[in-house]
Amino acid sequence: MPDHKFCVAPMMDWTDRHDRMFLRQISKHALLYTEMVTSAALMHGDSDYLLHYNQAEHPVALQLGGSDPQELAAAARLGEQAGYEEINLNVGCPSDRVQSGAFGACLMARPQLVADCVRAMIEAVDLPVTVKCRIGIDDQDSEADLINFVETVSASGCSVFIIHARKAILQGLSPKENREIPPLNYPRVYRIKELFPKLEIIINGGINSLGMAADMLDHVDGVMLGREAYQNPFILHDVDQRFYGAAASQCSRADYLRAYLPYVEAELARGTPLNHMTRHLLGLFKGQAGGKQFRRHLSENSTRAGAGLDVLTDALAYVTKESERVS
Repeated sequence: MPDHKFCVAPMMDWTDRHDRMFLRQISKHALLYTEMVTSAALMHGDSDYLLHYNQAEHPVALQLGGSDPQELAAAARLGEQAGYEEINLNVGCPSDRVQSGAFGACLMARPQLVADCVRAMIEAVDLPVTVKCRIGIDDQDSEADLINFVETVSASGCSVFIIHARKAILQGLSPKENREIPPLNYPRVYRIKELFPKLEIIINGGINSLGMAADMLDHVDGVMLGREAYQNPFILHDVDQRFYGAAASQCSRADYLRAYLPYVEAELARGTPLNHMTRHLLGLFKGQAGGKQFRRHLSENSTRAGAGLDVLTDALAYVTKESERVS
């Protein structure tokens, strides 16, 4: 079973393989999750392309979206063959596109179907199968509803639940608004851990500092950061020391970027456009001297036809010596 003490959330259009490879330069131990991949896409599309990743990304988990037990089982087998360490089922995404496919957060209204999906996946693979959900949806958002969901799904063999501490409002709010408007309810997630002490409960939603994350570990088994880890990736700098007992890192922001350059160079040689990788770097020098110039240079130049490694090295030159220091 992967260590869930500190995780980076699956985020559509953000946590692709290039982003995960960059985050891995900063933390060697944080558990990373893929963007959601639908079981239908794996069955009917290019599964090799959809599941491709770099071995240096480990530990890394695959998140699947779907609602057909047998299709999810087949998709889980492909994930296992690809070498992922965990299969996670998305029961939390509130987007219209996901709802139209009858999966994501709307599945919280059908706990027995989720249990059937999880059971089929568990029977298909030797990997741990986990669930990421919300604390509720629409008018099914009572604590009793969440308890029933966890009780029903855990009976299928799922022992790890990643719970976003906001309910999802499926009608009337956009996915972005669903990440911000519904109020956070951390105590409800804590109570799930109290009621189901044998389950591994990971909390997600609104966590924006390592201090906050550490405090939450008094109540749950792990924490999952989303937007903060993407928009301010240097927050991972102290993760390995604070949560995994590793030696303190002496690397600066610039050091982490330089460590990423060989990967960028190799991907450019494969034909990957530079901006597919640099778009994940814009928050690296957040709040640092020269950071705005760094972001501007990448934004304006990385989309040029034939843009190469020099765009990154030139952007790095805007960062002052103050930013070179570990902070």
